Amino acid sequence: MSYVADDDLITTVLLGLRLGKPLLIEGEPGAGKTELAKVLAHGFDTELIRLQCYEGLAAENALYEWNYTKQLLAVQAGDRGVDGDGSVFDEDYLLERPLLRALRSDDDTPQVLLIDEVDRADEEFEALLLELLSDFQLSIPELGTVTASVPPIVVITSNRTRGLSDALKRRCLYVHVEPPSFEKEREILRRKVPELDEATASAVCAVTQELRDHPLLKQPGVAETLDWARALVDLGADGDDQITADRIRSTAGFLLKEIEDIDRIDELADDLTAAARDARDSTAVDTDQKR
Repeated sequence: MSYVADDDLITTVLLGLRLGKPLLIEGEPGAGKTELAKVLAHGFDTELIRLQCYEGLAAENALYEWNYTKQLLAVQAGDRGVDGDGSVFDEDYLLERPLLRALRSDDDTPQVLLIDEVDRADEEFEALLLELLSDFQLSIPELGTVTASVPPIVVITSNRTRGLSDALKRRCLYVHVEPPSFEKEREILRRKVPELDEATASAVCAVTQELRDHPLLKQPGVAETLDWARALVDLGADGDDQITADRIRSTAGFLLKEIEDIDRIDELADDLTAAARDARDSTAVDTDQKR
């Protein structure tokens, strides 16, 4: 899957798998948090069950809900009631949502449950997660407690738009994904965009690193670096001195997502092109020395 990770992230993931603990991954958008869950699902050759969080996320969208239309039709037809063996509150009328679905897997291999951007949901939703994160079970008043026979691998991501509750944090192993270093980002590019030559990859990373040194409204993440690198390959900007000020201006929307930041490209152009040139020259010298 070509996922490049630091030692602290690798150690935390390994311990989470061995100890059966949920993982709470925080960091800036585009840092590869969601990608980690995809890599784990691929590595275990299992299903990725994703719950995308948002403001106002309710229990029926995350846990389960009853098929009210089907229940009503059954009651009207006289087939079922609300009590006893013929109740409409049984498995036939239950609609699984991501959290319940992750607990009821029959596979011997654990599924990967991704609770993505939990900070977008409210604190009431966090409270819904506590039983699942503690005991890998959910309580359904009409049916009882559902407990996972094979607990899922749980990955929770947060962009830190708000603080999370201590109760949720205590139930997880925590790691913060830092913005990548120049060397790490170049390694990611080498694996993800192999069409890019070594010198141009260095120049691309130098530009994004330079942008992160400035007080922008939203700094580019690894995802933006990859998008920009692929755009440059598509434009044929893969060779000597192809990352020019004009090229950066015309493709700035791949790196920056706020108009105020894009408007600053002109004042930053000299620093960005100089960083690209220096990185390219340094890579060329290293290549010559290796030869």
